[in-house]
Amino acid sequence: MTTPPSGHRQNGPDWWRQAAVYQIYPRSFADSDGDGLGDIPGVTSRLPYLSELGIDAVWLSPFYPSALADGGYDVADYRNVDPRLGTLEDFDAMVAEAHRFGIKVIVDIVPNHTSEDHEWFQAALRAAPGSPERERYIFREGKGENGELPPADWQSAFGGPAWHRLPDGWWYLHIFAPEQPDLNWDNPEVRADFRKTLRFWSDRGVDGFRIDVANALVKDLSDPLRDMGNRTYREQMESIEDGTHPFLDRDEVHEIYREWREVFNEYDPPRVGVAEAYVQNHRLVLYARPEGLGQAFNFEYLKTGWSATELRSVVDVSLRTAQEAGASATWVLSNHDVIRHTSRFALPDDADHEAWLLSGGTEPRADTERGLRRARAATLLELALPGSAYMYQGEELGLPEAAGIAEEDLQDPVWERSSHTRKGRDGCRVPLPWTRGGTSFGFGGDPWLPQPADFGAQSVEAQEGEEGSTLELYREALRLRHKLVGTDESLRWISSAETEEAGLLHFVRPDGWHCVTNFSTEAAPLPDGEVLLSSGPLGTGGQLPGETTVWLRTADPAAG
Repeated sequence: MTTPPSGHRQNGPDWWRQAAVYQIYPRSFADSDGDGLGDIPGVTSRLPYLSELGIDAVWLSPFYPSALADGGYDVADYRNVDPRLGTLEDFDAMVAEAHRFGIKVIVDIVPNHTSEDHEWFQAALRAAPGSPERERYIFREGKGENGELPPADWQSAFGGPAWHRLPDGWWYLHIFAPEQPDLNWDNPEVRADFRKTLRFWSDRGVDGFRIDVANALVKDLSDPLRDMGNRTYREQMESIEDGTHPFLDRDEVHEIYREWREVFNEYDPPRVGVAEAYVQNHRLVLYARPEGLGQAFNFEYLKTGWSATELRSVVDVSLRTAQEAGASATWVLSNHDVIRHTSRFALPDDADHEAWLLSGGTEPRADTERGLRRARAATLLELALPGSAYMYQGEELGLPEAAGIAEEDLQDPVWERSSHTRKGRDGCRVPLPWTRGGTSFGFGGDPWLPQPADFGAQSVEAQEGEEGSTLELYREALRLRHKLVGTDESLRWISSAETEEAGLLHFVRPDGWHCVTNFSTEAAPLPDGEVLLSSGPLGTGGQLPGETTVWLRTADPAAG
């Protein structure tokens, strides 16, 4: 039996505030039974690897029974495991083993919508209009002479109308795929059932929850429904920022999260929550408050380009927002919904990412060496910031986006719903490479998404023990981070407006821990201090090469 290494932070109610969290997309992490789908026993088998990596917690994307109309985010049963991925006993064993390694477990909760296969929705389809079964969802009669038009012009996030018409003439709401009908959160039965779900997983040892589209649960269902002017979902999403949007970020949603907080606080330590909410910072505070979910993802950091001045601004705003909420900040560079940052940083600043994916990753040309260099530098900068760092599986290998997936192999509903104008998110969800060769590079069976032919060279086996590899950089960075991070969540900027304009970003954390990133392509003078770690080779003569981050330590914490 593998012995857990020392150095992991263990228990305490504030373990999450500056945690390093590793996101696992279960179907693409490790396949234990050779069916081509990653599974829960596969996660358990790789816990020694994750422990050695140095993470504090894992966040599991949905592993529930699902028809996979949206990669598992169409949930048919919230209190079970998809039989293709294992059993509840497998899940319990995984949690117990994770805890033995000192690793916390966070799971995804998808409260905005269910799968069309959920027993509630199947009952609603069999029931008459106006029945209690249909009141769990959002059914409406259509507009037009014969009800042939949608009840409102709300648009789906995946493209097209957010309404689907049934044979009986009634329409139901789905702000994602038609296979994902939206729940009616005005219904007390819906609210009670999700509190039951939170307790179900908390009782099994789960330490926290990531809340999918946390800003979308409550809708304004007053008659008539408000139209939005036939704008796209993104335009509709950004159109109202005061809590009065018809179906996004409504003020009433926080009543739900106050109820959830009461459930979280029934446990010792309290269960943690983190909101996925695409809202402006002044609204994000509401989700991250202690009386709410307690933390929220910071997507502005993810969306910021390779710019010292822009990043400084985003960091300042993010830290202020977290402080106002009484939470800690969150930082993320990649996840299951966006192009991997190694590839984003490899493209020209003005590149159209959707067009690049549609070209199969050929137009414009990606500078892969630059992308990896910048990605490594960005990682060290992220891990030095106060707050929680959320990492996505495979980024510790420097994996790029698998942009060349053939159209016939695409699984993401975005491809069909956008009339083949958006390729979707499959490129960041390709199963991981564990070995240089063999079937699916050690993932397991024939993978559900095809892997690039050169994945073996970027595998765990190829990088393990290799000085300078991205995997070893992550391991060393996380090892040092455990030693350097205390309870103080402050930073002090050393760089000025002039140096930041030139591309140099420099801050110091408590105890004299400095982080310096050179965003330019030209070398810059390296500040005095003991070099702890650098994202790439350092120059001679005390120079910090371009597109490189270095961690330094000074004897005097006030130095600089």
